Amino acid sequence: MTTTPSHYLPQQREVTTRGLRFWVETRGNPDGEPVLFIMGLGAQMTLWPEALLDAYADAGFRVIRFDNRDIGLSSHLKQHLSGHPMMMMARHRLGLSVDGPYSLHDMAGDVRDLMDALALEQAHLVGVSMGGMISQLAAARWPERVRSLALIMTSTNSPRLPLPQPRLVWKLAGVGAKGHDEASVVARSLAFWQAIQSPGYPTPAPDVRARLVADYRRSYHPAGILRQTRAILSTGSLTPWTRQIRVPAAIIHGRQDPLVRPVAAEQLKYLLPQARLELIEGLGHDLPVPLLARIADIGLAVASQSRTG
Repeated sequence: MTTTPSHYLPQQREVTTRGLRFWVETRGNPDGEPVLFIMGLGAQMTLWPEALLDAYADAGFRVIRFDNRDIGLSSHLKQHLSGHPMMMMARHRLGLSVDGPYSLHDMAGDVRDLMDALALEQAHLVGVSMGGMISQLAAARWPERVRSLALIMTSTNSPRLPLPQPRLVWKLAGVGAKGHDEASVVARSLAFWQAIQSPGYPTPAPDVRARLVADYRRSYHPAGILRQTRAILSTGSLTPWTRQIRVPAAIIHGRQDPLVRPVAAEQLKYLLPQARLELIEGLGHDLPVPLLARIADIGLAVASQSRTG
C-alpha cells in the first residue's frame, strides 16, 4: 500500500505581500509546474471543487489556490463605496467611468505579487468568472509569467455583452438583501445558486446548503463582495488587453449559463483565435461534479500544449 507524502497533501498558510495578507493553500508535487486557481466574485477559495484540484495534482502539478483580496481569510479592506449599485451598473453599461477603491488590474497585480512571494517564475492560471478576467489581465500584462490559461465561464467585461438574465441583475446588486445571520444568508445564497446552477447537472440542495453553511462560518464579508463588484465595473472592457494574449488558452463555458451568457465565450474565441473553445451542453454558472473530469482534461491539455508550443 502506497501513501501520499505529507508535502503533497493540502497545506495552508498566510502570505503577506505589499501590505496585503493572502490565505493560500498548496498541494501536489512541490517541484511540479505551478497552477494558480483564481476564484470569482464574492467566492472564497473553498468553492474550487476538491476533485478538480486533485486532478491537476495527480497529473504532477503544484496546485495553488487562494482567497482574493476582500474575501475569505485574506485581507478585508475598509474603503467606503459611494453611489447606488444599480446606478454604477448603468454607468458601466453606458461605457462611462465608474469609481472604485481598486480595480481588476490591482487584483491581477495581486496574482503577480503572490507569485513573487512564492518564488514562482511562471505559472499556469485557471480562472473562473471574475477570476478569468483577472487571469486575462495577468497574461496580457506579464506574458513572461503566464504559461497557459484556462478561462472558465468568464468574459471580457465588455458593456456590449448581453446582461445576465433579468432575475439575476437585482440579486447581483444586492438590492433587497435582508438579514446577516447564518439562516438568512444561507437561504438567500441557496436561492441564488439554484438560479445559476447547471440545469443539466443540478447539485442536490442539501449539498449546496452544507457548503454555504461552511463558507459562512469560515468568513462572511458582504462589504468585500460589494467592493469586488465595483472593481469589475470600474475596470471596464478588457478587450484591448485580451487581444494581446499569446499564451495557449482554453475557453470553457456553459451553453445554459444565465449569468455570463455564452456569447461572451464566442467573443473570447474571436479575440483569441489560437484558443480552444469548449461550449458544454447543460452547464450553467457552476462547477458540477459530473463535469469536473471533463473540465480538468481541457485545462490539462492546454497546460501540456504550453510545453510543446
